[in-house]
Amino acid sequence: MDSTAFRIFVLCFLLMNGFGYGQSEGMAFIEGSRYIPLYGRDSTVVEVKDFEIDVYPVTNAAFIDFVREHPQWQKTKVKKLFAEGNYLYNWKGDFELREDVDLRSPVTYVSWFAAKAYCECQGKRLPTIDEWEYVAMADKKMRDARINESYNQQILSWYEAPKTYKNSIGQTEKNYWGVYDLHGLVWEWTLDFNSVLISGESRKDVDKDSNLFCGSAAIGATDLMNYAAFMRYAFRGSVKARYAIRNLGFRCAKDINNIE
Repeated sequence: MDSTAFRIFVLCFLLMNGFGYGQSEGMAFIEGSRYIPLYGRDSTVVEVKDFEIDVYPVTNAAFIDFVREHPQWQKTKVKKLFAEGNYLYNWKGDFELREDVDLRSPVTYVSWFAAKAYCECQGKRLPTIDEWEYVAMADKKMRDARINESYNQQILSWYEAPKTYKNSIGQTEKNYWGVYDLHGLVWEWTLDFNSVLISGESRKDVDKDSNLFCGSAAIGATDLMNYAAFMRYAFRGSVKARYAIRNLGFRCAKDINNIE
């Protein structure tokens, strides 16, 4: 085989094998980029690297499997340090849901600690705020649909809809990345949910032990017209890691580290 033929062979091999990258089952590949999030005193551009994110939020069924294997996160055994009294409130017991709760609905009433542990046991992690917002600013056709009035209006309409946390996963429209339910089902934990504060010198100040309140998030908003995104930042700023809330679930993310 001459050198030209060899190069063609190598190129074909790489194309057929995705350059060494194999997308994880049940996850969507997200091509990283730079963007300006809602929150930032100086309209700071943030960079998001390539990563993967779960196509759907974690369901009650998946979380039952998790607590079977990791009993320290069962409803009756979890330490109060890691979850408040409402933890898995809509479950009858350690492995059984209440009658009006569906196995395919997103698991809620979970603390940040439990969500983080779940993802780590899958070899994953919670997405960062920047990652979550980056994926969530897409609609079905555009990576960044924030300029579309209909995009924001649709999200605000969901905020007014009652009891969406009871719906099954996958009933909302798939976005540009192939991800479902970022809007229209439940709020979701992020790895650094309380990292955006107004007390420091920049958007990246981190003080995970601080008490945060809804009003604090408004001061750093770069675009107050983006009320839907503002609501998310305000909500994140109002919760603590051990909180277990009726309409707060999660999904996992994963670094891309096997591209050769």
